[in-house]
Amino acid sequence: MANPRILLSGAKGRMGVAIAEQASAANFDIAGAIDIGDNPADLIANCDVVIDFSHHTATAALVALAAQHGKAVVIGTTGHSEAEKKDILAHQSTIPIVWAGNYSVGVNLLFFLTQKAAEILGQDYHPEILELHHCHKKDAPSGTALNLAEAIQSAADFQDSPLRNGREGVTGERDPKEIGMHAIRGGEIVGEHTAFFIGPNDRIELTHRASDRGIFASGALRAAAWATQQAAGLYNMRDVLGFR
Repeated sequence: MANPRILLSGAKGRMGVAIAEQASAANFDIAGAIDIGDNPADLIANCDVVIDFSHHTATAALVALAAQHGKAVVIGTTGHSEAEKKDILAHQSTIPIVWAGNYSVGVNLLFFLTQKAAEILGQDYHPEILELHHCHKKDAPSGTALNLAEAIQSAADFQDSPLRNGREGVTGERDPKEIGMHAIRGGEIVGEHTAFFIGPNDRIELTHRASDRGIFASGALRAAAWATQQAAGLYNMRDVLGFR
């Protein structure tokens, strides 16, 4: 089966450039490339799937257009407001939508292992998440860090756990159910994420370090090819990779 034709949104950004490079090497056809201010309606008829790595304010309208034309969507953009998320999810019954904070195969293995660790360790171990990114990143916590938190919250002992974004001042004792979230920004760090499980006498650390954006680009292309073969619905990379 031929690789799908792609409408790439956010084509001039870091991830857009990486996806275009990977697409060329893997014989994917970028049928259209757009950025903020361009009109996707002029190009969407010639594609099979939309890959969005643009800006959170542009995603909902792009998904609505894709739904109108019956095109699958892969969303890599992060930082959406609750209202924007609601608008996007309104189309999950019409088209297949793959939505992930990170498209790296290794990172998605990290999600899986983090969930298993939370299930096994429970509240005897305090979960904390640390993420590092380049100085240009505009949102915090990262989408990947939030996905890690969701992996922990899927365990029975942490289903109602609040997220604690940093700590400052006299915070009082740590809530045993909270999930600490911490962000570092600097230089040209591609991406690094660690899930800590801190017990009274030991500490488990699960870490993924990215050294090249190609790992995210190849995962997004894999998701795009997979999405075109699916029924309407909301999916993530665990679905794409078959993790259970």
